Amino acid sequence: MHSVALLTASYAKDIERFSLLSESIDTWLTGYTRHYVLVNDEDVPLFERFASDKRIIVPASRYLPKWLFALPPALQFISKRRVWLSLLSSPVHGWHIQQILKIAGVLNAPEQRVCILDSDNLFFREFDVGQYAGAEKTPLFVTPKDIGADHPLHGLWLRTVDQLLGIKNRSFPADDYVGNALVWDKDAARAMTAAIKSATGLNWVLALCRKKKFSEYLMYGHFVANSPAHLAAHRVTEDSIAVSHWDDTPLDRPAIEAMMCAASPEQVALCIQSYSSTSVDDIRDVFRLSSRDRRAPSLAPDHVDEAAAFVVPKAR
Repeated sequence: MHSVALLTASYAKDIERFSLLSESIDTWLTGYTRHYVLVNDEDVPLFERFASDKRIIVPASRYLPKWLFALPPALQFISKRRVWLSLLSSPVHGWHIQQILKIAGVLNAPEQRVCILDSDNLFFREFDVGQYAGAEKTPLFVTPKDIGADHPLHGLWLRTVDQLLGIKNRSFPADDYVGNALVWDKDAARAMTAAIKSATGLNWVLALCRKKKFSEYLMYGHFVANSPAHLAAHRVTEDSIAVSHWDDTPLDRPAIEAMMCAASPEQVALCIQSYSSTSVDDIRDVFRLSSRDRRAPSLAPDHVDEAAAFVVPKAR
């Protein structure tokens, strides 16, 4: 078995969602060594209350190059998004920084495997992540042939990924590797950043800052898929361990309960995207009910069909 860490890149506006994620980890998860939490330097004091023997709060500056530095919040009069200035590229926004931090966090973790958890995830069943992520082969989640050439987001991200990795002759529809609670192998991540440098002639962080429109999950998945040696070290699966709500429609408590009820026995995590504006208090109430009962919330039979309606595919 390989050692397994958890990794979350978060920030102040997601702290309530992160609070619920950390509570769910402490309640349900075993089999990991550390949970690394990467946050903006000025957010470290806000997140320190979550620190423990197994949860480490890491300032972003520890993993970012010196030529990339955050614009102080007091100087951000125009942009509502967090901005990083660069001496070598145009300004970079917080979403891109979080993707860079995830990659850097995996590269710097002492553990061989890293399960990446965004702040809008939580666990609602007992789960030995070491057994799942630390086995001989790394699980690689994929939705086959799910990206069309005309998709405004994933299609664009994939073309950028191909440029960054030097992948030629892309055909569509292409496989999608975006998901929740995804596992990366450190050796594969290290080889991926080496491939970026080989294809672009640039340090991988600088290459990403100059391209911007990319997905770290698509990049890892397609790197592995195009590397026979690394693909052989992965176990490709179409089964996600998370039941997810990718729509922008807010969910109420019955709908959240329905999602949990509709989850398969192998699905142990719940992801309700933050942009859905679903109440964190409602999610927390449902989670705590589940935790007290030590089982998923039970629903009447006529809720089953309703539950399926809330497990929607990724936005396309």
